Amino acid sequence: MGRAEARQARQRGARRAKKSGPSGIRRFFTFRKILGTFFGLCLLAMGAFFVAYMLVPVPEANAHAKLQSNVYKDSDGKILARTGEVNREIVGLSKIPKEVQYAFVAAENKTFFEDSGVDIKGTVRGLKNTVTGQGKQGGSTITQQYVKNYYLTQDRTVTRKLKELVISLKVDRNKEKSEILAGYLNTSYFGRNAYGIQAAAQAYYGVDAEQLNVSQGAYLASLVQAPSRFDWAVASDETKEAVTNRWNYVLNNMVEENWLDKSTRDGLKFPVPKAPKAAFGLGGQVGYIVDAAKKELIRQGLDEADIDAGGWTFTLNIDSKRQKELERAVQEQLEDELDRKGSKVDATVQAGATSVDPESGKVVALYGGVDATEHWLSNATRRDYQPASTFKPVVFASALENESETQDGDPIGLNTMYDGTSKRPVEGSDTSFAPQNDLDKSYGPVTVQTSLNRSINSAFAQMAVDVGLDEVKETALELGVPDVNFPERPAIALGTMGASTWDMAGVYATLDNHGKKVTPTIVAKAEHKDREFEVQDPIGSQVISRETADTVTAGLTGVVKNGSGIAAKSSAYEAAGKTGTSEKNRSAWFAGFTPELTTVVALFGESPKDGGGQVSLTGTAEAGRANGGGFPARIWADYTVGALNGGSDAEFDLDVAEIAAPDPDPTPTDTGTESEDPDPTPTDTGTESEDPDPTPTDTGTGDPAPTDEAPITPTLTPPTGTFTPPVETGDGEDEANRDEERRPLNP
Repeated sequence: MGRAEARQARQRGARRAKKSGPSGIRRFFTFRKILGTFFGLCLLAMGAFFVAYMLVPVPEANAHAKLQSNVYKDSDGKILARTGEVNREIVGLSKIPKEVQYAFVAAENKTFFEDSGVDIKGTVRGLKNTVTGQGKQGGSTITQQYVKNYYLTQDRTVTRKLKELVISLKVDRNKEKSEILAGYLNTSYFGRNAYGIQAAAQAYYGVDAEQLNVSQGAYLASLVQAPSRFDWAVASDETKEAVTNRWNYVLNNMVEENWLDKSTRDGLKFPVPKAPKAAFGLGGQVGYIVDAAKKELIRQGLDEADIDAGGWTFTLNIDSKRQKELERAVQEQLEDELDRKGSKVDATVQAGATSVDPESGKVVALYGGVDATEHWLSNATRRDYQPASTFKPVVFASALENESETQDGDPIGLNTMYDGTSKRPVEGSDTSFAPQNDLDKSYGPVTVQTSLNRSINSAFAQMAVDVGLDEVKETALELGVPDVNFPERPAIALGTMGASTWDMAGVYATLDNHGKKVTPTIVAKAEHKDREFEVQDPIGSQVISRETADTVTAGLTGVVKNGSGIAAKSSAYEAAGKTGTSEKNRSAWFAGFTPELTTVVALFGESPKDGGGQVSLTGTAEAGRANGGGFPARIWADYTVGALNGGSDAEFDLDVAEIAAPDPDPTPTDTGTESEDPDPTPTDTGTESEDPDPTPTDTGTGDPAPTDEAPITPTLTPPTGTFTPPVETGDGEDEANRDEERRPLNP
């Protein structure tokens, strides 16, 4: 075959091959087929995305995103405690400075205000990294991050990422940008257990979010990218440099977007955050304070479940200075004197106190016990002990208010005479009762003023009957004594019902407030992010006349000047008050007030065994029997001087029915009868005891040292048959109330 023929043959083969097309696998990868396949896949993806967009709903917020803490602040706005599972306090965008908002946008998503809520490139990159196992990487918009935090989870899956994309588009269409930004700022995690910008502002700079400046905001915005690594307190030198670079990046972006003036930016310095602090816990007195606040809010109508859901900021009336003074006074006047480890008696001593501003009703200080994490029951609010002789002024107030008369028809006032004979049977009562005075001492005829000063049981038992037991109880309830274990029997004159220092502080604050009802209130404001609970006004109506209240106050000034409360006497203030010690020396009280401050202090004997049963305080600090004129009065005096900044020149402005006439201190007749009841079984038999301070105070008057009432043994002579002394155990309802008061602290 010649060359020409060979060439022609090759040409014919090429033409045949061209007509038949590519052979083998090559024929499946033609340009037209590849292009068609690409568009087909795009249409399929678009269809799938459309179906996903239609089928994937915007879910309810995840449980964690809604969790918030409750914040408790003192009267100056200082945080006392945070409670709840998550340290988050949601705030509105209006509470976040504009430049701080812009700092976060500049750090995370400069196009936030214009974009559709998603970053396709960033999402594709994130999907790729998720599929290839290269970990999580940035690129999400603020909207996507908000959706992830608020609606979804932190799972690193393709499904979650696709849901994030779809939901972000829907959220961007249905929500305002401001709402999305607020949600993002309130759900982001900043490290230091701080969720949301408010918690972060407190954790890193000790301020509220609304007080952040642009420099601080830029740091917090930088922090979101790597909270644990970028925390200045734990960052290495290399990391600190990285943090500083990112802080500069944020500020420069703000200048670029015209959100920050360049001259202002040039003058900014890196805001080094504060060192981390321990979480605001419930140790010390804080747990008692939080518990009292929560119970008060529930009493006023705020649902407990609503409180526990979180998100509340409770501003309390607690004055931190006075709170510290009260804690110091208890420590120095009581705890430093006790040997809790070496003495079985000292180990049982529990102290409680409540201090109230009588004009406003604010609880400015509270002492609930040694530590809320060690002794869960608050001694400030417990009602399982008798207030004892601190109730006697209530009997006198009822006598004045009802214009009562003695059995002889004499109007009852400070100068009215009563028989102070120990074990004298009361007259005019269906229930026989013959209370014994302190150490079984008899005084003969004494005025009401002297009866207050010396806390003479026989005089006040008769007065209660003269007034009418129903009238006494009505006055007591109006003044704020709770209806707990409160039968209408002559023994109530000696304070045999149940009451707390909180309750009695309200009673004495009402006297201090000239008869206008004071309900001690520890909560000043209760604010949620979207609503406010209206706290009730602690000052109520006139429950007894001013003349009645002021006359009782005048009588109680004598108790401090010349009577059983002389340990509370001081030249630093003018004071009125009353001591009290309950049956078998199980509790000891001092309730007193100045024109500016009302405080009730009490000691309780509580067994560390037997479910915390009541035991005697006798032998406390190896000082004999405890009584209201001892430790409680000294704590009260020490605290009051400190709380009044060293003292006060304020004087009582009294409108009295009469002034007590000079009355020589009576010389009691000592019968020599043993006064302490040896019966170890704690039963409320209608007796009430109080005894002298083992170290009498010399008043300089030559009068014998004042004493308080001792245990009393009633002489009961019923007309017929055998009489069983009344046991003040209360009915089922009262017992339920006691159980309620003994529940553990549960803030």
